[in-house]
Amino acid sequence: MPDKTSVAVLGTGIMGSAMARNLAGAGLDVRAWNRTRAKAEPLAADGVRVVDTPAEAVDGADAVLTVLLDGPAVLDAVRASAPALRARTLWLQMSTVGADGTAPLAALAREHGLELVDAPVVGTKEPAEKGLLTVLAAGPQEVRERAARILDIVGQRTLWVDEDASSGAASRLKLVVNSWVLTVINGTGEALALAQGLGVDPRSFLEAVAGGPLDLPYLRMKSELILSGAYPASFTVSAARKDARLIEEAAAAGGVHMDLAAAAAERFRRAEAQGHGDEDGAAAYYASF
Repeated sequence: MPDKTSVAVLGTGIMGSAMARNLAGAGLDVRAWNRTRAKAEPLAADGVRVVDTPAEAVDGADAVLTVLLDGPAVLDAVRASAPALRARTLWLQMSTVGADGTAPLAALAREHGLELVDAPVVGTKEPAEKGLLTVLAAGPQEVRERAARILDIVGQRTLWVDEDASSGAASRLKLVVNSWVLTVINGTGEALALAQGLGVDPRSFLEAVAGGPLDLPYLRMKSELILSGAYPASFTVSAARKDARLIEEAAAAGGVHMDLAAAAAERFRRAEAQGHGDEDGAAAYYASF
């Protein structure tokens, strides 16, 4: 039987649109809002109700998912929806907001009596579409069963790291994970750029590491984008630049020197300036030239 749980999805970019489709496919009543409505319209074909305002999306919803670019965008959307929010609505905050980004969201949740779960995700477009994300979650035990009804649809695994969503523990872990993601993206791009500069067939590099400890699926995936010259986005250059900045800021606050993160931020900035901002992060390859 269809699940009549009503879910509002605020933000229908790469991740939010995939989540909305999966939730609707599982029988939930899904309403979606995006700042640019035209980007959300295709979801109507999958049974998602596309609305004009955040308040329309959350009106009567049992749960709200925020899947937006950054903390300020999340704050703006939830504040705009506030008149229609009910006390004890479950708020699954799934954006990458940084180490300091959770505190103002938690304050907003307390102001409106919302049950907040800080739940950023690990994964990109394909795992999101297949419901195979890993969710990094922080929230109280009493809401976890309710949260699982949604998180188990959008992800294959939920890693609970803290009882207190306001601690920022899940968002800090997300920054650690993303520091590794950005390292692999840029390491792949630089290795292939070096191969080109030295007149080496880049596929010879991939063959040299094949099946060994230096080989990994993400290297293969990003290499194929670079070799094809096509960059359909699963994690854009602009989003990666934003995350690199959040990592740098968090590291500085924690007294950690992050030379690779700083270099990654600069590479993404150059690629963005070259016009690759909306392309996949692998397009940071062009920052080498």
